[in-house]
Amino acid sequence: MSDNPQLRSLFNTANALAALQEQFAHVAPPYFAQSSQVLGLQNGTLIIAVSNGTLAAKLRQLAPQVVEKLQNKGCEVSAIRVKVQVNYAAIPPKHTERILTRTAQHQLLELSRNLTDSPLKLALEKFSKKTRQG
Repeated sequence: MSDNPQLRSLFNTANALAALQEQFAHVAPPYFAQSSQVLGLQNGTLIIAVSNGTLAAKLRQLAPQVVEKLQNKGCEVSAIRVKVQVNYAAIPPKHTERILTRTAQHQLLELSRNLTDSPLKLALEKFSKKTRQG
């Protein structure tokens, strides 16, 4: 770490913002964690950027519950201010691989066997075989 006080201050601010973003992501509904960004904390007000007005309206509606959850996690937040930044590029959603249980795979295969030849039957057969291999 540099002895430069300005760099140290910038580093500490970046770490604090990253920690706030992580805390926000844990307490907010998942779609906010992926489509919003913590901009800062000023006098107890957490400032959050979202990419559109619909998300802003929903977050303003949920703000009291989010603030309470943040406070329960030890964050010194008393309010949330939401900014719409249309040019803000949302964080792409994380790809989570979903795995079917063997029972679900078997049921899909059985369902496909009971169907007449159709695109749905082909799709179910392909899906059940793909999930078993993957």
